Amino acid sequence: MRDLHLPAGPLQVVAVGAHPDDVEIGCGGTLLALRERPGVEVHHLVLTGSPERRLEAEDAAVAFNGTGVGVTFGQLPDSRLPDHWSAVKDLLEDAARSHPAPDLVLAPRRDDSHQDHRLLAELVPTVWRDSLVLHYEIPKWDGDLGRVTHYVPLDAEQARLKAELLTKVYPSQVGRDWWDDETFLALMRLRGVECRAPYAEGFLIGKARLDLVGSGA
Repeated sequence: MRDLHLPAGPLQVVAVGAHPDDVEIGCGGTLLALRERPGVEVHHLVLTGSPERRLEAEDAAVAFNGTGVGVTFGQLPDSRLPDHWSAVKDLLEDAARSHPAPDLVLAPRRDDSHQDHRLLAELVPTVWRDSLVLHYEIPKWDGDLGRVTHYVPLDAEQARLKAELLTKVYPSQVGRDWWDDETFLALMRLRGVECRAPYAEGFLIGKARLDLVGSGA
């Protein structure tokens, strides 16, 4: 296994979720790791959510990224995004026009069992064609976790902070039978085993270009 690195210097990041908590469940540890790097700007785009859950998502964005993060909400109906294909595409394209071209986009994966997640996974790479898109995974009742292609290693402090913050900022979800520290830590620990790290988050990459000769050659 070889380590890959994002370019040095400032980074523009867009994190896309169908629902409040998707981003933080799927890649909250990655956001915490990015927070330790100077010059990272993150914008969240969340397409659904009740007023209560939108407030939670705003708190989550600050908790995981620090102050100054932006959140845009689509206010579309939960579990019905495929019926609103054009509206979803418009929201993604509006976000692309409103912010600098991102170096990194975080989005759900194409084989996710939830229809809202799958639609975003399909459309995000068509909007941000020249950005690195990492497709994150979300544990759920459907048991749809599969193989990943790339990993972001996390230390124990980052992993435990992710689990702690999820429960803190999303109190409306705590009653779900799968929502607990064990679920989140277990998946991160397994992905860590796969990449020889204490913990990790796993991602799929649909397309990436490998330049064999650097720009300085």
